[in-house]
Amino acid sequence: MRGRGGRGRGGGGGGMGRGARVFVPHIPFDFVMCEQAFPRVKPAPNDQQFTQSLVKRSQELTASAQDQTAILSLVTKVTNALDAVIVMTQGDIQIEEYRQVGSFKKGTMMIGNIVADVAVILKTLPTKELVHKFAEKLVDQMKASDASETVNIVTTDAGFELKSNNATVNVLIATIPANMRKLDPSIHMDQKILQATLAAIRHVRWFEENAFHTNVKMLVRILKDMTRRFEGFGPLTPWILDLLAHHVVMNNPNRQPLPINEAFRRVLRLLSAGFFLPGSAGIVDPCESGNVRVHTVMTLEQQDKVCYTAQTLLRVLTHGGYKKILGFDGDATIATEMSVWNGVVVTPSDKAYEKTEEKEPEPTDDSMDTSQDTQ
Repeated sequence: MRGRGGRGRGGGGGGMGRGARVFVPHIPFDFVMCEQAFPRVKPAPNDQQFTQSLVKRSQELTASAQDQTAILSLVTKVTNALDAVIVMTQGDIQIEEYRQVGSFKKGTMMIGNIVADVAVILKTLPTKELVHKFAEKLVDQMKASDASETVNIVTTDAGFELKSNNATVNVLIATIPANMRKLDPSIHMDQKILQATLAAIRHVRWFEENAFHTNVKMLVRILKDMTRRFEGFGPLTPWILDLLAHHVVMNNPNRQPLPINEAFRRVLRLLSAGFFLPGSAGIVDPCESGNVRVHTVMTLEQQDKVCYTAQTLLRVLTHGGYKKILGFDGDATIATEMSVWNGVVVTPSDKAYEKTEEKEPEPTDDSMDTSQDTQ
């Protein structure tokens, strides 16, 4: 009887309607958040060597002081040139503001990646010709300050790159929000790319305010390296890694930063438990409105791949194979091939999601006349 009444109310104006369901995201099991409910029956393992290996790996992945000096020098020259262009209020190139973004600004730059990102918000509509003219004007300003300066311009979809002495500044172009509705795809830059640049500015602001702890930055570098070595972690974007590292280090009952060894283990545990699977609460993007969960940018197949890769690596970690996971041996086959650790065989997890291709049904004699089936 209650079911009928519910349908009657739902069918009226303002009701939820027949078959409407309220989405209630589930929270995957997180041992750190409920550790008190599971008292230990034996002493905690000695993680001293594991912790030392994590610190060592983070140091190996950190850009050298020489590289950081080189990129800082180029960034300074580019920002000085931007300041000079801003002063020139006349002309068709007008700058609203600029801001350093990306891994160099966040302090998570990787070794061998001598690239810094600078986001520039234009007041004018960003045509491709205007962006190229803007790049040339920046180079002219840099040469005016130092005649010996040699800078090469490389055009990209998001703007352009300025290269000098093996260092690169990637200039990302955006425009003020009021211009977004005026964009013409045939002559202006792609709207999604412009919005991504604005998002990068929001991301770096959030990171500087919330994720400045050393353990967070160490973990980001280690996770970035793992996304390069393990194919299953490839779909994890830099922004997802930033939020994940901050979550595992800072979000705990004690509200104190977790040690790097516990934070790394927590990453694999959470991902293995389905932290980034459909229906999971996951992590809500703090820089977007509407409770957007960051893992929804991945396809269902990618979400499944992240989960079963983490499950395999967690079993390897449990049996002492952390050096392989961290990449000291340069072998990533442990995620896809069977391995043995102290007499224990670890078999890679299988995928749970099977992608199905929707095909249009071919017309048949039965489907030509369905009047009898519907009566």
